[in-house]
Amino acid sequence: MANAKYPTVPKGATGVLVLADGTVIFGRGFGASGEAVGELCFHTAMTGYQEIMTDPSFAGQIITFTFPHIGNVGTNPEDVEADTPWALGCVVREDVTAPSNFRNVEPFDRWLKERGRIGISGVDTRALTRRIRQAGAPNAVIAHDPNGKFDLKALHEKAKAWPGLEGMDLAIEVTGKPRDWDAGEWTLGKGYHLHAAKADAPHVVAIDYGAKDNIFRNLVKAGARVTVLPATASYEDIVALKPAGVFLSNGPGDPAATGVYAVPVIRKLLDDNLPIFGICLGHQLLGLAAGAKTAKMHQGHRGANHPVQRVGGVWGESEGLVEITSMNHGFAVDAATLPANVVQTHVSLFDGSNCGIAFTDKPVFGVQYHPEASPGPQDSFYLFEKFVSGLA
Repeated sequence: MANAKYPTVPKGATGVLVLADGTVIFGRGFGASGEAVGELCFHTAMTGYQEIMTDPSFAGQIITFTFPHIGNVGTNPEDVEADTPWALGCVVREDVTAPSNFRNVEPFDRWLKERGRIGISGVDTRALTRRIRQAGAPNAVIAHDPNGKFDLKALHEKAKAWPGLEGMDLAIEVTGKPRDWDAGEWTLGKGYHLHAAKADAPHVVAIDYGAKDNIFRNLVKAGARVTVLPATASYEDIVALKPAGVFLSNGPGDPAATGVYAVPVIRKLLDDNLPIFGICLGHQLLGLAAGAKTAKMHQGHRGANHPVQRVGGVWGESEGLVEITSMNHGFAVDAATLPANVVQTHVSLFDGSNCGIAFTDKPVFGVQYHPEASPGPQDSFYLFEKFVSGLA
């Protein structure tokens, strides 16, 4: 790392990170050539890098992987959460080696390149992670040039000029088209089987603010028939489908910005007393619709090993139970601003931040973490069962 203006590019350096404060970090580029600007965050999961890169919640972000060996098992078309990688790029410690897994279809390097995403290896990711923990998630530019030619001043100016995620609505950029969801569970050697929902299965309308596909698969697994609508769906669009319940998905960006158009719709659904389940951004939007506030976190929570405790006096014998959860969020509901008819149901054991809410007068709840990511591995599937079993 260097903090001079501006250091000489060392021999062999073909990748660089330039932070908004002028810090320059060199490495070896892989994947696509070019540059991208966004928020630099870190992720602590040891596996699942392909799912992470394709999670729409990572739109506008550059991911530092704390696990040093990323990409070594290659890629395949099944381990994705969306059709394209939404993360802007990734920073890793070790060079990506030749794929070593029987499910590999394409090397990680080529997979990134074909999809226009940049990678940098040879970076002290532990030091970079400590920096983010201490100073917060910075704005940064990631760049890759096979010839090692970088205009560091221009990259620095670009990082400084980027406005940051606060106040940014990205759900509008990653949302999908209306569709009926028919993919079920995955089986080794067979992939994802088609699921023909029973005619009498409860109908769930899922609002896609940047959803991971596995959320829809888990709703199907729990027994629902699922129709997906885009983030901009109106109240009239939703109720016209006569849903038994409504699901609010995860997604990127600032919930307050997305809430400008999403919250009024959710409030009308709340007035109808429809069962509602929200995950991540959907959970935050529920909080806003209830009258609570959200705030940007210092570093955010991103990993597959976050302990969350059930609280709030609503869990009976399982009150106090701890779940191992997967998380990916940089904003959170401020529990101190929850109204009297909404209780905190889950709390992070890392920092005490809010991880779940439930309405006391409506069949409505949300969680900040990702139960569909199956950490634990099945600690959190009960949430899908709770939602679907409560539908008429």
